[in-house]
Amino acid sequence: MDKTQLLILMTPVVLFSLTVHEYSHGKVALLLGDDTAKRLGRLTFNPLKHLDMMGVLFFYFVGFGWAKPVPVDWRNFQNPRRDMMYVALAGPLSNVALAVVCSFFIRIISPQDSYIAFILLSFGVFINVALAIFNMLPVAPLDGGSVIKGLVSHEMAETLSRYDKFGAVLILGIFLMDHFAHTGILGKILGLPINYTVLFLTQESFPYLQQVLMASFG
Repeated sequence: MDKTQLLILMTPVVLFSLTVHEYSHGKVALLLGDDTAKRLGRLTFNPLKHLDMMGVLFFYFVGFGWAKPVPVDWRNFQNPRRDMMYVALAGPLSNVALAVVCSFFIRIISPQDSYIAFILLSFGVFINVALAIFNMLPVAPLDGGSVIKGLVSHEMAETLSRYDKFGAVLILGIFLMDHFAHTGILGKILGLPINYTVLFLTQESFPYLQQVLMASFG
């Protein structure tokens, strides 16, 4: 199976993983009192509602990406800082759950049993682990930025909020430097935790999963 065919197979996995991530943000926000995502039609499993073309393209060419963020109005929460932290955690935790489910089946289905199913499960583990770990980086607008603010003092959270506007520029700059200047910054930060997490989840299936990823991204 060539690289183009592998990337085509990866597409539904990327879309589903990003959709579950964003839906989880909106669902937890609704449970905590904010119905903004529901009113705007974002509390859905329709991937087109969450699609960010730039984020998807980055997944294919860089290995990391994002969806269109679900809108959340912190003013509807009883404890905004704490509840925003819970909303932020919901996305990465949903990806961890998907990765665990895929890893369970990947240890049952070998490439010899069903090669396509194994490829889909391989992408399911890797993409969801990558999404969870990437989004937990402690930089706004990533989920980790909101989690950090929920853990520190109110004064420190306000200080961190002043730098939020620079976070997206920093992340995009790192993406572009990695892709065009081959700096490998994200790989150095995220490579080991992603690889060790995937190895822990897949165990004896890890070498076969690596072959799929190398053929797709190598």
